[in-house]
Amino acid sequence: MYVCICHAITESEIREAVERGARSLCEVQSSLPVAGCCGRCEAAARDVVDRQLLGASPRGAA
Repeated sequence: MYVCICHAITESEIREAVERGARSLCEVQSSLPVAGCCGRCEAAARDVVDRQLLGASPRGAA
């Protein structure tokens, strides 16, 4: 599903950024321009980041 229509950023792209190590929307924005135009998607993008962080296991955990 598209989260940011302005830049065509999908939910899966945001989840992948978290999987690569981003721990906040600000960190996701260092690699993706999500919520960088009109800002209407910021809450949805934060929600995707938060949900992904909650579901992610700690690094190095078996």
